[in-house]
Amino acid sequence: MSLNIIVLAKQVPDTRNVGKDAMKEDGTINRAALPAIFNPEDLNALEQALRLKDANPGSTVTLLTMGLPRAAEIIREAMYRGADTGIVLTDRALGGADTLATSYSLAQAVKKFGNFDIILGGRQAIDGDTAQVGPQIAEKLGIPQVTYAEEILDLSNGHVTVKRRLENGVETVKAPLPCVVTVNGSAADCRPRNAMLVQKYKYAASPSEVAKLDETRKGLLEKRPYLNLQEWSAAYVDADPEQIGLPGSPTKVKNVENVVFTAKESLRLDDNDQQIEDLVKELIANHTIG
Repeated sequence: MSLNIIVLAKQVPDTRNVGKDAMKEDGTINRAALPAIFNPEDLNALEQALRLKDANPGSTVTLLTMGLPRAAEIIREAMYRGADTGIVLTDRALGGADTLATSYSLAQAVKKFGNFDIILGGRQAIDGDTAQVGPQIAEKLGIPQVTYAEEILDLSNGHVTVKRRLENGVETVKAPLPCVVTVNGSAADCRPRNAMLVQKYKYAASPSEVAKLDETRKGLLEKRPYLNLQEWSAAYVDADPEQIGLPGSPTKVKNVENVVFTAKESLRLDDNDQQIEDLVKELIANHTIG
């Protein structure tokens, strides 16, 4: 059985390496000061999609991302690992979107995409940590959703069976297709780049990138259509201007404060077992640990 698989992914600032210049004076992220990376949990979702593709010959994996034109970088990264192609949903009108507007825009793109069997995405993005976009997309499409997925156990007879990793245990659920599945960071890591796929797709480009290429590279893309990535605008996916970007975002950031933690006192320990034991007891007593 061949499958049409959509993977939702986001290019995010690497918040794991935050320095003093990470935030602007107005409280917004200084994206120029942070490297842009493939959202980690979206990579977990990509691996589950690639496993489905491996198990079902003839399947296709399409990466869908919303952001600036440079987000095409993560499409190429996905293709180096086994995805087939990708779409960048990009438009100035989409800027400033909260999760409600983002999910609406992506749901419109999915509708434009048409026939699909399953949508996979990371549980949440590291620049927001809301875990809302995937479930909201499912609601807007009117299809089932499975969250906190750790592994897709089976996909057959029009249903998918998923192992969910919850706070207090594991749950196995079965859902009809099509559906949305959001994947935890505890799922299997994404496979590394494939050298042959890197050679095949390293010149893949979106229309915004093609416009900046020399004639030789443009000629290469004309000869090899599979290197042409798609860019879709808000108008192309029939998005209502009042439901996208800032107009469609009821959530507004009122204020952002920088909080700097400073140590009021310090404690120096010698190489002494008793001192270490006393410190552990103190930390347990004041609920710092334990």
